Amino acid sequence: MESSIVEKIIREIEGYTPKSEGEHVGRVTAVGDGVVAIDGLSKVVMSEIIIFEEGKGKPLADGMEVSTELYGLVLNLEEDGIRASILGDTSRVSEGMTVKSTGKILSVPSGDELLGRVVNALGEPIDGKGPFKHVTMMQVERQSSGVIDRKKVTVPLQTGIKAIDAMIPIGRGQRELIIGDRSTGKTTVAIDTIINQRNEPKEKRPICIYVAIGQKESKTVRIMQQLKQAGALEYTIIVDAPASSPAALQFLAPFAGAAIGEFFMDRGQDVLVIYDDLSKQAVAYRQLSLLLRRPPGREAYPGDIFYLHSRLLERAARLSDEKGGGSLTALPIIETQQGDISAYIPTNVISITDGQIFLMADLFNKGVLPAIDVGNSVSRVGGDAQTKAMKSVAGGLKLELAQFRELEAFMQFAQDLDKETAERIASGQRMVEVLKQKNGHPLPLPMQVAVLYAATHKFYADVPIKAVPSVEAKFIEYMDGQHQQVLTDIKSSGVVSDDSKKLLNTAMEEFKLAHPELFKN
Repeated sequence: MESSIVEKIIREIEGYTPKSEGEHVGRVTAVGDGVVAIDGLSKVVMSEIIIFEEGKGKPLADGMEVSTELYGLVLNLEEDGIRASILGDTSRVSEGMTVKSTGKILSVPSGDELLGRVVNALGEPIDGKGPFKHVTMMQVERQSSGVIDRKKVTVPLQTGIKAIDAMIPIGRGQRELIIGDRSTGKTTVAIDTIINQRNEPKEKRPICIYVAIGQKESKTVRIMQQLKQAGALEYTIIVDAPASSPAALQFLAPFAGAAIGEFFMDRGQDVLVIYDDLSKQAVAYRQLSLLLRRPPGREAYPGDIFYLHSRLLERAARLSDEKGGGSLTALPIIETQQGDISAYIPTNVISITDGQIFLMADLFNKGVLPAIDVGNSVSRVGGDAQTKAMKSVAGGLKLELAQFRELEAFMQFAQDLDKETAERIASGQRMVEVLKQKNGHPLPLPMQVAVLYAATHKFYADVPIKAVPSVEAKFIEYMDGQHQQVLTDIKSSGVVSDDSKKLLNTAMEEFKLAHPELFKN
């Protein structure tokens, strides 16, 4: 019995062929503020993922662990070693710790499973609904599509906000900056745009990605609840890198959002990505760069801060039919200080994007919501994507409002105004009231066309200025209930035909006859 066991062991030893596996290993030489210096990893490449060997999982309440491994991201290649950023709990890393190369570039998961979910900057779910099962890994840093692979922006992305869809239209595949001071309604514009996509047919509805960079977690939760109540969370993905997260994750979050969106774009779908906001990403990148001992430049930002935002926003595109015809629309948000759009980061991003929506604190304080400054706002592409119906009713709107703002400033000093000037000022004031819109109430395009058609045809001329919003709300309700046919015609044809004009004129007359008490100015 013993001899047969010995013979068996001898046979196994004779048949054994040793397998050699090489591992690329280094050691942490210094650690501080989320950045580590590593010696020994001579073969790693930029943006490669490394693993800290002794990193242990962070236990949860039910005994599970978030992750058994702690990752780092290579950001500096130097003569005597490398510098990397820790992607996670920095307290778990110490000097002398072993670090292993993975040979993989940073990637995040993407796919239909992410819809309705909240993930962190590494694509890991953080909403407590369990892990993803079937996903596709997308590289966080990817070269943007070339000129040959793109086509002209001709399809509108409706925001549901009258002032934007009429005067500063956005097309699918465009990059439109939302810029303004703190608390002027920048995020509200972006969230209303997401909510408005529910009015699109399901097959044409864009996938929406909201990237929260350096925001309070309470704000992100509030936005998630708002989207859920509006029925918009089912086609939305939230990427969250809160103010409490390391600077590396705040810097990576927008790239993760773009990578997740590119999966759907490559599949031929339309995607809307909102970066809220890139000024916080710039601050996080400055913090990382200074810790990595990179030379500071203007306002202590590193020299490649422009490249950071340009390579991110260049990934927004409308692909050619050969490439599937998908699109990725970017709505970056930038916060200004005291309305200074000539500061370093705002001017950088303005020069990269295809236009900007400028929100003004003065207008916001006056109660003009959304507080869009028509003079400084522009869309360099969206006019090509604007529907004929909207063009026909909003053609001279921007010019009229710009002239009104000039006259309004002049009015403060003039005592007696001639009749024509007084009428133009009164008309401008009514148009400002018409363009006001409540938070979370985006209007479908046909209804916007009906409202603006009425406004440009002196419908509100006999309505007291302060009563215009309430009369408009009643007119919207009346159109929705009594004249659905004309709205359907505008939606299906995309134009305001002669028959539609007759029906709109009839609806306006009928409404005036039904509510004469509203038109006593």
